[in-house]
Amino acid sequence: MDRALAARCLAELGNLTRLDIYRLLVQAGPTGLNITEIQTRLDIPASTLAFHLRGLVGTGLVLQERRSREVVCRAHYHQVNTVIELLREECCKGFEDETLASSVRRAG
Repeated sequence: MDRALAARCLAELGNLTRLDIYRLLVQAGPTGLNITEIQTRLDIPASTLAFHLRGLVGTGLVLQERRSREVVCRAHYHQVNTVIELLREECCKGFEDETLASSVRRAG
């Protein structure tokens, strides 16, 4: 994942309403929720929900599927996992010795 997309994903999740939407979809699991259910559960006006979903869908964090007359939204776990992996890919790189030394000092 490129850094620009990762930054956009993190910015989307940095908004409380969008974070609530994403967390609700994670809780719903792979079956997802239709837009009316999301709106009802979070008590969000339809236009506000549409605005926030647009950003989540645009970054690939949420997938939408039309089923007859309803639109079902699902959390796209792969996308958020890719963002997290980008953050962790160089975790402690170059600091291994310092981490080991500090844990030895605490233990002794």
